[in-house]
Amino acid sequence: MKLIAIALTATGLLATAGTAAAAVSDVEFLRASRCRGLAESGVAQVDTAAMDAFLKAEQRTRTTFVADRGKAEFDKARREGKTDNAERKARLTAELNGPCQAYKG
Repeated sequence: MKLIAIALTATGLLATAGTAAAAVSDVEFLRASRCRGLAESGVAQVDTAAMDAFLKAEQRTRTTFVADRGKAEFDKARREGKTDNAERKARLTAELNGPCQAYKG
């Protein structure tokens, strides 16, 4: 009987740990939305399939406020990426090729 209780407890802990490890914070979701906006703006050529899949999967668990904020971040980054300023474009390309790599798959 004790063995069964230990096995059930261990199974529950592993299931909880797996769920917690897979969870992405709202801040990371917003960063991924920004990265997707930069990618769409044409700052650099990027395959966005992995980002699209990530955002689609993560948006299901977000509140309406966070999902709307993600859309706003996407739009803002897309506008920002359409700049003619060479210095700003270089900074955005570095962002897309640096921190945004985490969301590319």
